[in-house]
Amino acid sequence: MTAAAAPSMPGLTIEQGLRAAGVGRFQYRLFIVFGLVWMADAMQVLAIGFTAPSIAATFGIPVPTALQTGTAFFTGMLAGAFAFGRLADRIGRRPVLLIAVLIDAACGVASAFAPDFQWLLALRLLTGIGVGGTLPVDYTLMAEFLPAARRGRWLVLLESFWAVGTVALAVLALAAAPWGSDAWRLIFFVTGLPALVGVVCRLFIPESPLFLNGSGRSAEARAVLQRVARANGAEVVIGRLQPQPMARASVRALFAGGLRRRSVCLFAAWGLISVAYYGVFVYLPVRLAGEGFGFMRGQVFLIVLALVQLPGFALAAWGVERWGRKPTLIGFLLLSAAGCGLYSLGRAPALVVGSTLLMSFALLGTWGALYAFTPEVYPTRLRASGMGTAGATARLGGLFAPAIVAPVMATHFTLALALLSSFLVAAAVAIGCVDIESRNRALD
Repeated sequence: MTAAAAPSMPGLTIEQGLRAAGVGRFQYRLFIVFGLVWMADAMQVLAIGFTAPSIAATFGIPVPTALQTGTAFFTGMLAGAFAFGRLADRIGRRPVLLIAVLIDAACGVASAFAPDFQWLLALRLLTGIGVGGTLPVDYTLMAEFLPAARRGRWLVLLESFWAVGTVALAVLALAAAPWGSDAWRLIFFVTGLPALVGVVCRLFIPESPLFLNGSGRSAEARAVLQRVARANGAEVVIGRLQPQPMARASVRALFAGGLRRRSVCLFAAWGLISVAYYGVFVYLPVRLAGEGFGFMRGQVFLIVLALVQLPGFALAAWGVERWGRKPTLIGFLLLSAAGCGLYSLGRAPALVVGSTLLMSFALLGTWGALYAFTPEVYPTRLRASGMGTAGATARLGGLFAPAIVAPVMATHFTLALALLSSFLVAAAVAIGCVDIESRNRALD
C-alpha cells in the first residue's frame, strides 16, 4: 500500500497529526500502563482504613494515632500533585512521569518494612508525594496522545481503574486478615507492586508531542507521531508540523486573564466534591455502622460499591461525548446531591443500601467526567499545572473533611446530609460557571 497523501502535507497541527496517526495499539498500551498505576494509587488511598488496626497492634499505639499514616499520605499527595504538575510543564511529561512513579513504587513497597512508626510515617508521606505526582502527569499525557473526538471517553474510562483497585484492595484485605498484626505489611507491599511494574513499562513511553512541539522540538514531535502511527498500523507519513511555541508561565497564570474564571470555578468544584466524597464514604458509614449497618464498612460491601461504580463510569464516558463535559458533570453532581438526601428519609435497610449504591454510581461518575474535563481547558504550557493544582485542592478537601464533616455527622445527622448535598449542588453551580465546554476541542 502507498502512504496516504493528506497526512504528508506540510504544516500539520498536532491535532491533525493525532487524527492521522489514529487510535489503536499505542493508546491501548498507554491506557493499561497508566491504569495499572491508577489502580495501585486507589489501593494506596483506600488502604488507610484497612491498615490502621494492625499498625496500632504492631507498634502498641491507639488506632487514632495509627490513622496519622493517612494524614501523612494525604499531605504528601497534596505536595506531590502541585510540585510535579508544575515540573511537568517545565521539563516535560516523561521525566516527571518516571520520577513520580518511582517514588510511588519504591516508598510504597518500602513502607511494608518500616521498623518503627516514625519510619512508617515518613515513608507514607513520600509515597503520597509519588501518588500525588502521578495524577497530573498521567492524565495530561493521556490527553495529549488522543484526538479530540476520542479524548473524553478514554479519560473517563481511565478513571474506572479506581474501581478495579477498590475491588483488588478488598480482596487483599480479606487475604491479609490471617496475618494479624502484620496485615498492614502485606497490604502495603502488594499495593506497591503495580506501580513497580509501571516503572518498567513507562520507560517505553515517549514524550508528549504537544510539549515537544511547544518547546521548539518539532522534528522530535513529528517522530513521536510517526511512532504512534506505526504502532497503530496507520500507513501514513506525518508531514512537517506547524511550530506552536509556548511561553513559560508561572503558576499565577492560572489565575490571570482568561483563565481566572475557569480556574477558580474548577478548583472550587474539586475541593467541594472531595469534601463530599470523604463525607459520604468515610464518615457516613461510621455513623450508620453505629446504628446497626456495620456491614457497610466490610470488604464484601466495598466490592459491591466498586462494581456499581463501573456503570457510572460507563455512563459518564458516553455522556461526555454525547452531551458534553459540563452537562454530564452537572447531571452527575445533582444526582449525587439527590442520593445524599435520600438517607434522611429513614433507616430501612433497603433505603440505606440503595442510597449508598446510588451515591457510589453517581459520585464516581462525577470524578470520571471531572478528570476528563480538567486537562482539556488549559493550554499545554499550564495543563499539568492545572491538573496538579486541582489535585492539590482535592487533597486539601480530604484533609479538611474531618474538621468540616465529622463533628456535624456525629451530632446532627440530617444537618450533615444537608451540608454534603449543598456542597454537591455548589460544585454543580461552579461547573456551570466555567467559561468553556471542551467537547471536540483540539488541545492548544
